[in-house]
Amino acid sequence: MREITFDIETSNILPSLARQDVTRLDLAVVAIHDSETGEFSSYDQSELPKLWPIIEKADTLIGYNSDSFDIPLLNKYYPGDLTKIRSIDLMVEVQKVLGRRLRLQSLAEATLKVGKSGNGLDSVRWWNEGLYAKVREYCIQDVKITRDLYDWALEKGGLKYKDLKDTRDIKLDTSKWQVEQGPAAFTHTLGL
Repeated sequence: MREITFDIETSNILPSLARQDVTRLDLAVVAIHDSETGEFSSYDQSELPKLWPIIEKADTLIGYNSDSFDIPLLNKYYPGDLTKIRSIDLMVEVQKVLGRRLRLQSLAEATLKVGKSGNGLDSVRWWNEGLYAKVREYCIQDVKITRDLYDWALEKGGLKYKDLKDTRDIKLDTSKWQVEQGPAAFTHTLGL
């Protein structure tokens, strides 16, 4: 089963992103981990045609806040429909259990004992300052964290998060995360 873990960084921001159309943002970089090759890679807008065949062969897209942010934004550039590909949004999985959203940073620190090197606003600033390699590295770091959280949840049945001074467990139902969904190759929209 081919899983693509991914994250997007943008080159601009919207004044109050809540309730805004994320497709008004512009993609700076999308980074991925391909479970088939074990490799991490990143793509800017000009390189997206190299990404589409990889995405098209995915059985599952894995992300953090990906259902409401990354997939709609990437769909702006994709010549097909990414919503046709099965997705696992770790933020949504956590929210189903806790009833609230958590930052990726909170889960990373509590579960993996790692921190992030910045945030989305830093990434936009770096991009606009011409620090493109730094944005790629940051985006790949977020993909590594997301992939490690996914793998941890599969192995341990949950994640951990910081709640003020305490570290708490979140039990997640991962039983359907790696279930085959039928024919894997070219079941989406491009027919590559």
